[in-house]
Amino acid sequence: MWDYFLTLNHVTQALLAGIFTWGMTAIGASAVFLTREVNRKVLDVMLGFAGGVMIAASFWSLLLPAIELAADGALPAWLPAAIGFILGGVALGILDKILPHLHIGFADEEAEGIPTSWHRSTLLILAITMHNIPEGLAVGVAFGALAAGYGVETITAAVALAIGIGIQNFPEGMAISMPLRREGLSAPRSFWYGQLSGLVEPVSAVIGAAAVILARPILPYALAFAAGAMIFVVIEEVIPESQRGGNGDAATFGALLGFVVMMILDVGLG
Repeated sequence: MWDYFLTLNHVTQALLAGIFTWGMTAIGASAVFLTREVNRKVLDVMLGFAGGVMIAASFWSLLLPAIELAADGALPAWLPAAIGFILGGVALGILDKILPHLHIGFADEEAEGIPTSWHRSTLLILAITMHNIPEGLAVGVAFGALAAGYGVETITAAVALAIGIGIQNFPEGMAISMPLRREGLSAPRSFWYGQLSGLVEPVSAVIGAAAVILARPILPYALAFAAGAMIFVVIEEVIPESQRGGNGDAATFGALLGFVVMMILDVGLG
């Protein structure tokens, strides 16, 4: 299977990696068939873990390679990474202001984006969907770097990134399907909408891979862009959600564990 994967073109590899991360979201969402409720402390730890993974991936898999790629360029090595990082955060910030959504555990009046009469469950799904966009882009850009011929990115490093994001997608699937079940949706519908929130990842992965293959000079900026977008999501959404249930210390240690796991995956496999 691995040998066959290596023979595929890098856009196809990005697509398969995106499908894997989407599949992990679906597996997490399927927990709704086993229980209607998940312990809040467990959920907060898992959200913290997801945040830790995203922070580590942003540095080890995206920012550091972006700086290394720019080292031989005419500009200071830090400049493309800084520009891309800020642009990624700004892009997600704009999307956050426009797209109607509601973070998990927040009251209806705390909904963000353009005011709408959409149902609470729809707003919850859109929040996780927005969260998944930069994750898919990150995976796609990593595989696109391979096709662009940059030695700083290896196939194992790209796969490690996909594995790390897939692992943290498991609790995200639970984090969306369980609240939907509490909102009164049936278990099948809660699962359906929970996994649907991850469908954007393979789409974003293909877009990210194709973009850097077609425009190779943007790769350092694209890597940093994905990092900035993910850090925005972590600070604006994931960490605050993990701290609202009164389990701040447990969630923080979950974040530390997630960071270490992603660091081991990236350094060990990359």
